[in-house]
Amino acid sequence: MRFAPASDQGALNPGFMPLFVALIAATVLGEKFSIPRKIGLSLILAGALVIVGWHASALTAAWSTSRTFGDALFLAAAFLWACFTVVMRQARLDPVHAAALVSTGSLAIYLPIYLVLYGTRLGQVPLADIALQAIFQGLFVTIVSLLLYGRAVAILGASGGAAFGALVPALSALFAIPVLGEWPSETDWVGIVLISAGVYLASGGPLPSPRQRQGHA
Repeated sequence: MRFAPASDQGALNPGFMPLFVALIAATVLGEKFSIPRKIGLSLILAGALVIVGWHASALTAAWSTSRTFGDALFLAAAFLWACFTVVMRQARLDPVHAAALVSTGSLAIYLPIYLVLYGTRLGQVPLADIALQAIFQGLFVTIVSLLLYGRAVAILGASGGAAFGALVPALSALFAIPVLGEWPSETDWVGIVLISAGVYLASGGPLPSPRQRQGHA
């Protein structure tokens, strides 16, 4: 996020992650996708590109080398999340165990590096900021979200569970209405509708059968 706008992250990271999961699951796990799921993944990709493309033009931001590098990092992060999703599904880990492994592994690997490079700066941070990050990052993001995500993957499968991550840009735009008083533009609404429809199809949402349509008619 030092190199590219936050709007790029909001669209590229969660938008491409389900696509990466689908490609990895098809290659590694041999998952077969129905036509509705393929259409759903295509809609998610289209919606993400609509949102990131609109913000790029609205900000009149040139696609500089640094921004391209930032977007590449977003896509790399999405690919790593996709790998984690497929591995968790293949290993059939309990969501609690998966959260424990991620948290403990991150602590053992990252904390020594951080203490060596930036350890002295931690004492300069206000206690209120540390407490806020400990609650938000340490509890909600690292534990609660991983538990819920792991449970979704266990129920819906790798590609179906990952599809819901694409709702991030759509939900962000909707939450911005009451919280920030910011209304999505017409182009944003197009992206929101595309992504929402794509998530529904990619997650295996039921479609009305010909008999149901005849009955409604």
